[in-house]
Amino acid sequence: MRSAALVVLAVALVACGDDDDAVTTTVPTSVDTVASSTSPATVTTTRLTTATSSGASATSPSTTSTGASPATSPSTTAPTTLAPGGVVPQGFDRVAATVTASEGTVCELCLWVAANGDERALGLMYVTDLGGPDGMVFHYDSPTTGAFWMKDTVMPLSIAFFDQRGGYLDAFDMQPCTADPCPTYPTPTDFVDAIEVPQGMLDELGMAPGSVLAVSDLPCESDP
Repeated sequence: MRSAALVVLAVALVACGDDDDAVTTTVPTSVDTVASSTSPATVTTTRLTTATSSGASATSPSTTSTGASPATSPSTTAPTTLAPGGVVPQGFDRVAATVTASEGTVCELCLWVAANGDERALGLMYVTDLGGPDGMVFHYDSPTTGAFWMKDTVMPLSIAFFDQRGGYLDAFDMQPCTADPCPTYPTPTDFVDAIEVPQGMLDELGMAPGSVLAVSDLPCESDP
């Protein structure tokens, strides 16, 4: 019985997302120049404002970026060739993750991970090309409630939220903003992981009501 179950699981595993459909965004020269000449640590604007005193606040430099049941498998996503002048996330690890849909299909992902205050503050600021991974996961050590914004964001994004057990909570689209102040996007209550992907990619990556996220500590399969 165990071997049969393993066969079924293997059949259900799929690598989601297609590098051929990777989203890149053309950045105006002024933004591209700032991204290449400004140290991310020196550019800070509010990114996540918490509605509680949990201390889970974050700040970020100009593009917003922002588990847990089945066994995780390394992502099969391969690095892509950057568009000329493309800006990719820097200073982040990449981890394998899975999303299990309500009907049992398991989607394998590769994600940039922002797991501490500095990383969450930087997020996908200035990024125009994810460089291979499917998105970025913002992980919090305890349940958090707050609001994201898109100050000086280059890429239109979709964001999905998951609770401490990996259960899907909510998702919505966020638009780039160059105004001051920018609108905020309230989060669902008590999320632990928020995953940002290029806008419109959530369904393709299996993130929908009833899905379950599992983020591993393993590097993506394509990493050395």
